[in-house]
Amino acid sequence: MAGVTRAGPTVRGCARDTHRQSPVLSPVMDAIQPVSSTDPGTTAPRKPRVAVLFGGRSSEHAVSCATASSVLRAIDHDAYDVIPIGVTSTGRWVLAADDPDRWAISAGVLPQVKDGDGPGVIAPLQTTDSNLQVLEPGQVPRELGQVDVVFPLLHGPFGEDGTLQGLLELTDIRYVGAGVLASAASMDKAVMKVMLKGAGLPIGEYVVVRPGAWDRDPDAVRDDVEELGWPVFVKPARAGSSVGISKVDGPEGLDAAIVEALKHDRKLVIEAAVVGREIECAVLQAADGSVATSLPGEIEFVGEHTFYDFEAKYLDNATKLSCPADLPQDVLARVRDLSVRTFEAMNCEGLARVDFFVQADGSVVVNEINTMPGFTSSSMYPRMWAATGLEYPELIDRLIRTALARPTGLR
Repeated sequence: MAGVTRAGPTVRGCARDTHRQSPVLSPVMDAIQPVSSTDPGTTAPRKPRVAVLFGGRSSEHAVSCATASSVLRAIDHDAYDVIPIGVTSTGRWVLAADDPDRWAISAGVLPQVKDGDGPGVIAPLQTTDSNLQVLEPGQVPRELGQVDVVFPLLHGPFGEDGTLQGLLELTDIRYVGAGVLASAASMDKAVMKVMLKGAGLPIGEYVVVRPGAWDRDPDAVRDDVEELGWPVFVKPARAGSSVGISKVDGPEGLDAAIVEALKHDRKLVIEAAVVGREIECAVLQAADGSVATSLPGEIEFVGEHTFYDFEAKYLDNATKLSCPADLPQDVLARVRDLSVRTFEAMNCEGLARVDFFVQADGSVVVNEINTMPGFTSSSMYPRMWAATGLEYPELIDRLIRTALARPTGLR
């Protein structure tokens, strides 16, 4: 049993935190003004400079590139000076092309940031200098200019998990989305579930397979999983976009699913299947901390897919979204309320997508929260906001303006 942690659903009530959900289109957001910026040597104001950061070292590299494709296509280039920065699979930053087609998933071909896509970029190294520097072979480093805000579109480890956020915090650079703690805790499904349960939120049963536990004592892992009942979902603890996830209907498929998940993470979460409809809700925060939620949406599968895996999401067009979900009004209200409570329990900022199961009796179970959800124009997060009345370009603008208005340092 060493290395395996078992947990179950919470049935405790909790004292509700005092919070107020803002209207869907909050006037607070409309009042946000970008920080004042001037170019060196002049007093003339300039457009806020936004570094769009994408790619990265995780297995979700291609998804991040596809997200950047949509954002680069939709962002208001008249309002913002946009600097695309790609991160290769080895972690090198390069000055990338502002070309949405270059980074799109096309005919099943997955995009990738490569060393040859542009000169190297060095991030700022101190709080008193927020200039990016460009490194070209045989040339003296040149300044690219001051960055006012980073829009980090990296998914998974080494980008969505607090590592990039920590780097930006060290140099007082503003950025879109959750901070270090929320990013790290939400990325790790095991930690996330502990925090949600501690806040009294309803979660399903699961076990955690800690690093090395499968090699030391696979029988102990099998025994703990057996107690969950079948089917189960085997997941890397710190991956997203359904990478490495397998649905296992019985003991005979468990070993292979664990081995596959371990390719992506040394730590696993194995969840008991929850029989229910898959419902999602988008959360958006204003600069004053008030929170709005979208109309909840329902994911439905087309074709042979039995769950929301990578192929269904990005390659096969095998999902459709119904928004608002066809649920009773009291259940929709419950989903939206739990979305805010989940967002606040994880100490999130900016944006998040919260995923649920709604069971036949109307009870709602929190599945997980994503601090940088899929953000292509066809992803569920922007589509739910569009159905609620906030279109994709305006959503991007609000996220940037909220980040620009946020103070640096501890908050």
